[in-house]
Amino acid sequence: MLSRAAEERPKTMKELIAINAGWGITIVRIAASLVFIAHGYRNFAGGLANMSAAFAKLALPLPGVTAPFIAVLNLVGGSLLLVGVATRWLGLLFAIEMSVATVWVGFPARGWNGSELERMLLATGLLFLIAGPGALAIDQVWLEKTE
Repeated sequence: MLSRAAEERPKTMKELIAINAGWGITIVRIAASLVFIAHGYRNFAGGLANMSAAFAKLALPLPGVTAPFIAVLNLVGGSLLLVGVATRWLGLLFAIEMSVATVWVGFPARGWNGSELERMLLATGLLFLIAGPGALAIDQVWLEKTE
């Protein structure tokens, strides 16, 4: 029999809310995907030639290849991320992209305080790589399907 103190212990936050943590990941996944989609759209709307020129000015390697790749990754990858397809793989690619953006562009141009977005998107990429898509994702019935 439990003591009276054990029966009356305060509930933890997890017990009070009683929501699957996967829903928190889903919220982050949707928010991050919208940021990537917006940036991808902006890359195409501004022209890939202009983006390649900007990459060359920043001394990024192979700007004629990396600029279109990043534009497609942001727009198409962001769209796939929105619905939760290939989330772990996209998390890896976005984490690599944001690592380069932080170290090569963010820190040198704007310093630590000016690279918050890149660092947050790097963290979200790592979250998706490690934790997966969260709730309400196509990956749950496809790539992350459990038997």
